Amino acid sequence: MKAIVCTKYGPPEVLQLREVKKPVPRNNEIRVKIFATAVTASDCIIRGFNVPAKFRLPMGLAIGFSGPRRSILGMVLAGEVESTGLGVKRFNKGDQVYAFIITRFGAYAEYTCLPETEVIACKPSNLTYEQAAAIPYGGMLALHFLRKGNIQSGQNILIYGASGANGTSAVQLARFFKAKVTGVCSTANLDLVKSLGADEVIDYTKEDFMDKGVLYDLILNAVGRRKKANIEANKALAPHGKYITVDDGNPKLYIKDLIFLKELVEAGHLKPVIDRVYPLEQMAEAHRYVDQGHKKGNVVISVDHQNSS
Repeated sequence: MKAIVCTKYGPPEVLQLREVKKPVPRNNEIRVKIFATAVTASDCIIRGFNVPAKFRLPMGLAIGFSGPRRSILGMVLAGEVESTGLGVKRFNKGDQVYAFIITRFGAYAEYTCLPETEVIACKPSNLTYEQAAAIPYGGMLALHFLRKGNIQSGQNILIYGASGANGTSAVQLARFFKAKVTGVCSTANLDLVKSLGADEVIDYTKEDFMDKGVLYDLILNAVGRRKKANIEANKALAPHGKYITVDDGNPKLYIKDLIFLKELVEAGHLKPVIDRVYPLEQMAEAHRYVDQGHKKGNVVISVDHQNSS
């Protein structure tokens, strides 16, 4: 089968298309025929080992020092259950699924095997595989951090970085939870964020939300402190307000939340936002684009099985 292999850390060029052995499901595992995956900001951080010095030791211990122990990267997939190992109860052959395999990787390939206990669920029935691959990463992270901020109906909430994968999901989820949402993004993305349900949008290239005199019950930094969003959030927090950033701690991911996102999508409360779609063979180019830090929503990889082996 075809897979993108990463044997050392570095620029996008370290990602190489290779023929590798098709995996065989063990007991309690399913083999998924992958039709789509996504290039996330986390994927790019891992590929380049781009973390501050204080995080290098724990990251190296977790995934490898000179290169990733699991050479096929990729955390998100959408595909079809092709076969099942002994003891599998949750899925049957032919089920259409999507997943967020944050610790296992393996989605940059035509096939992967997963324990049925992984964060995997039947995909939203009203989405294509490419669209489904745009839901788990931003959707599950946004859901986790909004809940961490104890989001409540009627609250005044600001989402900084409202046009990325996390931000576009956070805007829609906050609206579902009946909060009043202000999205902060660049000029080019104002219409997009407004279309997702933001009550107000602020162009960070022209004004600073901290200088507007508005106080928020929850500020979600959907970009993260380690990138380019050093926010003095206390200036804009209401009494007892909370500031949450998406790089603050390890998110807890649950199957039930992926199922919840499926239900929201099917009910029309959450829709995928896709910037670009690349074929698997152009994975390095997709990583170069995501590295620029200006994508709108998600960058999806389409996996073509016509010439697979």
